[in-house]
Amino acid sequence: MIFRLDERIIFPDPQLAEPDGLLAVGGDLSYQRLLLAYENGIFPWYSEEEPILWYSPHERFVLYPHQLKISKSMRQVLRSQKFKVTVNKAFAQVIEACSAVPRAGQDGTWITDDMKQAYVALHQMGHAHSYEVWEADELVGGLYGVDAGRVFCGESMFSKVSNASKTALITFATSGLYQLIDCQVHTEHLESMGARFISREEYLNVLQV
Repeated sequence: MIFRLDERIIFPDPQLAEPDGLLAVGGDLSYQRLLLAYENGIFPWYSEEEPILWYSPHERFVLYPHQLKISKSMRQVLRSQKFKVTVNKAFAQVIEACSAVPRAGQDGTWITDDMKQAYVALHQMGHAHSYEVWEADELVGGLYGVDAGRVFCGESMFSKVSNASKTALITFATSGLYQLIDCQVHTEHLESMGARFISREEYLNVLQV
């Protein structure tokens, strides 16, 4: 059963999601609703022409920072100091760059104008963060996501040059700020760095401790 949300800031039990993870439809992208969603392992994912769709997949693709794998070649890149990494210095630019990159399985961008505005608002309130990677004075890579306490819910990343997004992820993952990074969507790139699937139950246990 797919639940239809109204103006009340509530969500059904994530365990009631459909097999594909779809839990609810509707509602809005207010910061109160977004924070409640992430605190309960739920996130919005929809295209411009669709209503707001809320998901809680039965498996989560995640990275435990202590299991991060850094290749020998990537260690050389980091030692070279080719890139400069900053935090929360260009959030709007990062989300704009990420919106130009289609998510796997979708045509066009999933980061709609409403999504951009909502996450910029979350960032301004201190609940969403970005890591920016610079080569000289050019923004060449980065990632952004939502702080959910012990878990960082990674929303998207981008890279204009080789190894830029990896640099952002490694710098972030080794910061010691989070117990778990939610990568949301499986990629071979992230799997090679140590990300793996865990059950929804395991994910919620970490999230809600």
